[in-house]
Amino acid sequence: MNIRILVATTNRVLRQLSRDHRSVAMILFLPSFLLTILYYMFESNPPLFSGVAIIMLGILPFTVMFLITSIGMLRERTSGTLERLMASPLNKLDLLLGYALAFGLAATAQAGVTIAVAYFAFDVRPTAGVGLVVVVAIVNAALGVSIGLFTSAFARTEFQAVQFMPLIAFPQILLCGLFVPRTEMNIVLQHISDFLPLTYGVSALQEVALPAPSTAVIWSDIGIVAAVAALALSVAVATLRRRTP
Repeated sequence: MNIRILVATTNRVLRQLSRDHRSVAMILFLPSFLLTILYYMFESNPPLFSGVAIIMLGILPFTVMFLITSIGMLRERTSGTLERLMASPLNKLDLLLGYALAFGLAATAQAGVTIAVAYFAFDVRPTAGVGLVVVVAIVNAALGVSIGLFTSAFARTEFQAVQFMPLIAFPQILLCGLFVPRTEMNIVLQHISDFLPLTYGVSALQEVALPAPSTAVIWSDIGIVAAVAALALSVAVATLRRRTP
């Protein structure tokens, strides 16, 4: 890995992303907008909103960053930029780590804005402190970035990239424990959810909101999500190929 090339790649992606004002607005403000809708949906039941909002602080960054990253990488492919970079001496690891770092920084900014809105505007006060919520939100967003980089290799158009949303993201959202506690699910669904990384991101946030949260459980869940994110990025590096000789 070449640090100079890695930093240059990260800066290039950040500059390119900053010129796409719609994507920047989507990254920074879409989760807060959706959280605002939830607030008014549960306006008559603030405790229920607080519980749902804390979980959504992990789900929304994952979903938005998965979509933005997969489409962003696909645009690099279809525009020929990725092909030209791969024809240079640039290492594949430097290339994808640069993209991951750039989108990871965007995800960090997104998490900061969303959690600030939840904390100051909607009075969401997690028992374990806002710091752990920030860490979980960033790790979940990094998971979305890594999986987005991986799945973009299997799409040829932006429409196909979007089609991975119901295949990759929706089952995880349905089975993570947001709608029904995992212990009340069908036993087969419980076992499936055990292998879905977002389950552990949500588990960490649920633990954060408990009256007596266990930091050991929280960090264990964070470690699992981070490990899956690293694995997805490693597989993305292994599957990255040029389309022309």
